[in-house]
Amino acid sequence: MDAEGGVAAGRAGLGAGGSRAGAAAMADEISRAQAARPGGDTIFGKIIRKEIPANIIYEDEQCLAFHDISPQAPTHFLVIPKKPIVRLSEAEDSDESLLGHLMIVGKKCAANLGLTNGFRMVVNEGPEGGQSVYHVHLHVLGGRQLGWPPG
Repeated sequence: MDAEGGVAAGRAGLGAGGSRAGAAAMADEISRAQAARPGGDTIFGKIIRKEIPANIIYEDEQCLAFHDISPQAPTHFLVIPKKPIVRLSEAEDSDESLLGHLMIVGKKCAANLGLTNGFRMVVNEGPEGGQSVYHVHLHVLGGRQLGWPPG
C-alpha cells in the first residue's frame, strides 16, 4: 500500500517491466482510479494534519514532500500542496504560483536525494489518467532508467 491508500505500481505508467506482478499491480491501480471519486477528506489531508505518519523530506507553508511507501523507482516521492486542489483540471488561475512551487520543490528534493542523472515528474488527472486520490500531487521518480512511453 502506498501513501495514496493503494498499490502504486503502474500508477505513473512505470510498472515492473511488463512482469505479471507489475501488470497485476497496474490493473489494481487502474481499478482504484476508475472507482475513486472526488469529495471529502483524503489521505493527503490526514498526512498534512499529521494524523497519518509519512517519511517527510520537505515541508513549508505551501506544500509537503514525502517518500511513497510503495516506490516504483529507487527514488519515488510525492509533493502535495497543502491547499486541497481536487484535480489539476480544476486548478484556478490563482493556483499558478503554487503549482510551479510544487515543481521547484520536487526539483530541489530530487537534487538533495542525489538524482543527478535525471528524474520524471508525473501528475495523474482523472480516472483515465490514473488519479486515485482527489488531491493534486506530483510524483517524482528516478534512480533508474525510466521507460517511454510511460503508460
